[in-house]
Amino acid sequence: MKNQQTASDSRIVTIRFKPEEYAQLQKKFRTSTCRKLSEYIRKVTLGKPMVFTYRNQSADDFLAEMVKLKNELNAIGNNFNQAVTRLHTLHQFDDMKAWIVLNEVSKQSLFRKIEEIKSRTIQLYEQWLQK
Repeated sequence: MKNQQTASDSRIVTIRFKPEEYAQLQKKFRTSTCRKLSEYIRKVTLGKPMVFTYRNQSADDFLAEMVKLKNELNAIGNNFNQAVTRLHTLHQFDDMKAWIVLNEVSKQSLFRKIEEIKSRTIQLYEQWLQK
């Protein structure tokens, strides 16, 4: 249940920061679990318990690579779906042969991306085993 804001809890406080101070504040705010800067400032000033997140850079790097690969796989999958749809409209054998030749490149691209994902996943697994 969300608290209703009343006149007694709507006091506004204005604070001015130097650019470097504000940058430091933003940096600390981003490591907290607070969704809004005002929530973060309120908790800090009132001494309420804070929860901070600590990022694993290797996991972040891995996730960034996986997102990139996922997007590439989605594009390849969309191309494949369009190609198969086109195949269903073909009625002559020569057209089907041409389709197969043209789509061999897409198939090879898909297999390369799958192998890249497997390889990177194994690398990350081995890296984590060493820690």
